[in-house]
Amino acid sequence: MTDLAEEKRALRAQAAERRRRVHAEDFAGRLSMQMRDHALAGLPIAAGAVVGGYWPRGTEMDVRPLLNSFHERGHPIGLPHVRRRQPMSFHRWKPNDRLVSGVFGIEMPDHHTPEVTPDVLLLPLLAFDRHGNRLGYGGGYNDRTIAALRAHKPLLCVGVAYAVQEFDTVPHDRLDQRLDWLVTEKGVRRIERRRFLWLRQFFNS
Repeated sequence: MTDLAEEKRALRAQAAERRRRVHAEDFAGRLSMQMRDHALAGLPIAAGAVVGGYWPRGTEMDVRPLLNSFHERGHPIGLPHVRRRQPMSFHRWKPNDRLVSGVFGIEMPDHHTPEVTPDVLLLPLLAFDRHGNRLGYGGGYNDRTIAALRAHKPLLCVGVAYAVQEFDTVPHDRLDQRLDWLVTEKGVRRIERRRFLWLRQFFNS
């Protein structure tokens, strides 16, 4: 196992435990509602933009209140249809629509529902850092999907997490896709790319 793979494995275990603890304490979903309010107030999402979301599993931050609010504001919503080792497709979803159990037991729309292409993608994660590096579960599904979508159109990638899932540094390589924004129960944060930060420091010196 490479050093990077080992670093990711160790961080996944630590991050999963952090998330498990805070999720267990938030049995009433208060933090998810706070996250929703921050996202609605602070994310720069154009009117009518298509929002790609996810159906929460286990201890993931519950994004459904946010998806419901986006739907009420007139945003088309898509949920992912997972195919093994392939980028995910997104299919139209509305509150109370029936979902089916798919790959890995993930709840998803039936693949016969209309397909949509997200302008904004809400992503679950295990860990994140201030540079927008995101640690997922290791399957690469989200990274492949983000890369495929970004190859065709601008895409706003938003990490959705509890604040305790932030770490000083998340190990990454060139295949790992960075986030543009982060939203937690404590607020929203725009990611400042390192190269732009370096240029700003240079011209201000």
